[in-house]
Amino acid sequence: MALVMKSPGFLVLALALATAGISFAQVPAPAGSAPPPPPGQGAGMNSDGGPGQGQGQAAEAGPAQGAKASPAEMYSIEQSVSDKAQLSTISFSALAFMTGTFGADSFLPPGKVADYFGFQYMRDIDASEAGHNMMFLTNIGNATLAVLDDRQKASLLALAKEQELPYRELAEKRLVVIKAFRDNMEGKAPSGTSLSSKAVMAWVSDIFAIDGQLALGRATVYGAIARSLSAAQKSSIAKLKFGDSGTWPSLPDQYDKRTMSHGQDVLYMTYASEFFSWYAGSEDADVYFCPERHGTYFGGFYMKDYPAMGKADYFIPTALTGDSGEAFLALLSPAQSERITTILQPLGPILKEILQIRRTISKSFRATMTGTAIDKEEVLRLSRRYGELDGQLAWEEASRFAAVHRTLTAAQKSAMVKLRNQDIFPKGYYLYADPVEKAVTIDDSALFSK
Repeated sequence: MALVMKSPGFLVLALALATAGISFAQVPAPAGSAPPPPPGQGAGMNSDGGPGQGQGQAAEAGPAQGAKASPAEMYSIEQSVSDKAQLSTISFSALAFMTGTFGADSFLPPGKVADYFGFQYMRDIDASEAGHNMMFLTNIGNATLAVLDDRQKASLLALAKEQELPYRELAEKRLVVIKAFRDNMEGKAPSGTSLSSKAVMAWVSDIFAIDGQLALGRATVYGAIARSLSAAQKSSIAKLKFGDSGTWPSLPDQYDKRTMSHGQDVLYMTYASEFFSWYAGSEDADVYFCPERHGTYFGGFYMKDYPAMGKADYFIPTALTGDSGEAFLALLSPAQSERITTILQPLGPILKEILQIRRTISKSFRATMTGTAIDKEEVLRLSRRYGELDGQLAWEEASRFAAVHRTLTAAQKSAMVKLRNQDIFPKGYYLYADPVEKAVTIDDSALFSK
């Protein structure tokens, strides 16, 4: 399957400044306000292409609105895989997909890749509720680098140089799946074919094989650094509390960005911050994921992030995903709604196996702190299986979304566009959170079968 770029050489990896994988919502702009700046422009962009400040994913994984709870109580693995959180996220994705574009679908927070190191959890449960502030990653990254010695920091830079290219390859490989899902919904599939679950699962398995290799590289380096920490370094790290960014100092940059490419700079700070969340965290933190970790091919991230881009003081309503998902389902007929809601039946076993895989891999990685070698073949086998499961879930979503879309009335389509309340789309597409404003020709025929 070919991915043909009309402008070779333009695809330069520029991952945004982090690894967290946050999601941001939208609210209607005040009357008379100026439209948001184009994607990738304006101050206040954080690591994932979202705003500098905002609220996280309480709607996806938190308790009922109005309940008084600490961040640590609002986020858990159990909440993340609950029917309510999953259906809210899937319904929101359906709305984004049916009212979006290929370019919008391609937007992906970098932190959704190789995410076994507790950073997402550390963001979500931060006692200061600053986990989605643009300085969150920067502060802990610099605080960590201030503790590490030259040899330890050099190992992080070497890893950044090694992983710069495969990060781009993973993002490019996603584009084929995204194109196939949209072609299937829009009636542009090759004549006489249908979207193949087997082919989608195999393709996404290849994507997750790259994800597994990236994670393996990180775990190997992080484990070596953990074993090399001196008593004084351990004492300094202990003063930086996991889950309480108020204990972190605000330091100037601890390295010279001019010595690195943009991609290396991004990954270097990703690793520094992620090493801390892993070393100071726990196995459960590593296993944790937000509901949007899977089936990331439908434009939900872009629909949430775009209105906040370039607005450092933009605060996000935590109930957006749940409220919009519920409103979307309310626009459907009973038969249409059933197409979406019955996905919970096949979803349960998929999520159960995903959790088992994530825990096995996380245990293996965490054991490197004490010198236990990683079974690399097992990690890569599990990574491929993880990809099959994600592909199965995504195929279910894509097929159900397309089936509903084919039966929508003009009035329903109009109501969905109004509910979306965001009509600015990228001219091209995204590699993670970086816009590529060039045309791309994608052959997705291998994901269809007769």
